[in-house]
Amino acid sequence: MALHAFAYYSQAVPGLSADNVYDMVREAAAHNRIAGVTGVLLSDTQRFLQYIEGPEDGVALTVQRILGSKLHTEIVELARGQVGTRRFPYWSMRWIPVDESELEAAAFSEWGGLAHRENSPTRIPTGVDRIQTLVQPYVN
Repeated sequence: MALHAFAYYSQAVPGLSADNVYDMVREAAAHNRIAGVTGVLLSDTQRFLQYIEGPEDGVALTVQRILGSKLHTEIVELARGQVGTRRFPYWSMRWIPVDESELEAAAFSEWGGLAHRENSPTRIPTGVDRIQTLVQPYVN
C-alpha cells in the first residue's frame, strides 16, 4: 500500500488556549487511529506546523478535517505527495511545543517532494529533516 503525506503551516485563532490544542490533538489522534494516519503537530502557541502520513484515503480524509477546523486560519500547504516510508510512526498524533524560531525554520525550509536528506555538513536540512530533529527527544 502506498503511503502519502501532507504538511502545512497555519495561524492559531486568537485566544486559543493550551487546553483547546490538547482537546484538538486528542480528537485528531482518535480519528487518525481509525484512518491509519500518524503524525506530529508542532506549535509555538500562535502557529502550527503539522505533518501527517498514511494511506491515501486516510490522509485525504484527515486533510479535509484540518481544512475545516475553526481553530486555525491562513493554512499554507507546504507539501503533499507519496512517501516511501513513515517518518513519524510513533503516534496517531502528538503535540510538541517548539519555539518560534524552530517552527519558522522548519516551515520555511525546502519541502519539495517531502524530501529527507541524510545529515551532511554540506546540505541544508529540509522541512522533514528539521521536524525529525525536533521530534527526536520525544521518541521513546
